[in-house]
Amino acid sequence: MARLLHIIGVQSRPVPGDPAATLEKLEREVQTLGVSFPEAQLYLFPELWLTGDHPFRHTSPSHELAQPIPGPLTRRLGAIARRAGRWLCAGSIYERAGDKLHNTALVFSPSGKLVARYRKLYPWMPFETCAPGDEPAPVFDIPRVGRLGLMICYDGWYPEVARGLALRGAEVILHPTLTTTPDREEELVLARARAIENQCYVVNVNAAVEIGGGRSIAVDPEGRVLFLGGSGEEYLGEVLDLDRVQTVRAHGTRGLNRVLRQFTEDSPEAVFAPYRARAPRRQTRR
Repeated sequence: MARLLHIIGVQSRPVPGDPAATLEKLEREVQTLGVSFPEAQLYLFPELWLTGDHPFRHTSPSHELAQPIPGPLTRRLGAIARRAGRWLCAGSIYERAGDKLHNTALVFSPSGKLVARYRKLYPWMPFETCAPGDEPAPVFDIPRVGRLGLMICYDGWYPEVARGLALRGAEVILHPTLTTTPDREEELVLARARAIENQCYVVNVNAAVEIGGGRSIAVDPEGRVLFLGGSGEEYLGEVLDLDRVQTVRAHGTRGLNRVLRQFTEDSPEAVFAPYRARAPRRQTRR
């Protein structure tokens, strides 16, 4: 039996400056998706969508937008996923953790369980002043379908994050994003690059104009674009064949390049020497 994942990228805009109204909008969106796409299994929302915040409104995230995890917001999101009976990647939120704020992505199972929680490793410096996470980007399994990984926006500019997910078996990378700047053009290229070099699906969902710049993208394991959104609100659906990932990894991109297998089985030690010789990281922050 084929391992198929029907995913919907929700390229939407939040209610500006109103997290409570935005959460209600998410619940309405999920209800609409359940009626309109009854066979869809997973809904993916953009980065920081639930905050209702604009990426340039603050030089640092506002403390009143930050939430504890677990907390009232995660309980509400879990209930939404449970009522819908769907996997829900609710984008990311500002997480309050002691005296730190993190940009944290959340994934809930159809039973409402929080199955993946990820603190963004690469905040968009110097504009985003959240603290970086200190754990690898996570993977999680959808039974009888396959393994998914999670990263956030600017992580996509660093190939090590996606490669780490692929090395732990990720066949699909969920990539919630909030980009309203001209470098969205480069991000579309990078989404294809991350898919090609890791021979997996990449689904990168951005918020709609004017909070984000739209142009959400999904890419297959050989770098082919499956969908590319416009600038407005859209539901972007695709059925991903996860067996295709294993075929491409085993036989090569276009039957030629076994990139991931060669990396894991035959990489010369010299490839890793610059990483091992890297100077110790400075602890100072802007």
